[in-house]
Amino acid sequence: MFINCPFYFYYRQVALDYMPPEAAAIIKGGPLAPDITGVVTFKSAPGGTMVCVDMFGLPQFRPAEGNKQQIGPFGFHIHENGNCEVGDVADPFKAAGGHWNPNGQPHGNHAGDFPVLFSNHGVARMCFFTDKFMVRDVVGKSIVIHESPDDYRTQPAGNSGRRLACGSVKVYSI
Repeated sequence: MFINCPFYFYYRQVALDYMPPEAAAIIKGGPLAPDITGVVTFKSAPGGTMVCVDMFGLPQFRPAEGNKQQIGPFGFHIHENGNCEVGDVADPFKAAGGHWNPNGQPHGNHAGDFPVLFSNHGVARMCFFTDKFMVRDVVGKSIVIHESPDDYRTQPAGNSGRRLACGSVKVYSI
């Protein structure tokens, strides 16, 4: 059968790389970090979802000092609601709700827990695979970028600080 061909998995991956995403969130910075812009895309992959991020305008890293949290690397999560209204300018994007956690897992294992974004001169790019959801499950949710890194243990949300940017996940169309 063709699956036994040594190049089958390579060509399957190449084909996946060139397929358009099925859903995307256009990310825009709020009042605390208005320069942030970017996109998060979602593609079906065998056994789960491929998530890719292209982010620009992230704030400069700042170590923690006194009672202030560090800025960067940036917590990055799926939130429950697709509502990215700013609301309170001192504490924006609360309408996005909490972290998306459809299976009631402890923080660090939520379906909406993603790796932190490492900024290089304001730019962060990465792709990763997750088997915790399918693309259709995240349409109507939001992506939120937080000011500080997620510690993946503090309940319920990882102590990742204020919400800097947000985007609603929508079905992607060309």
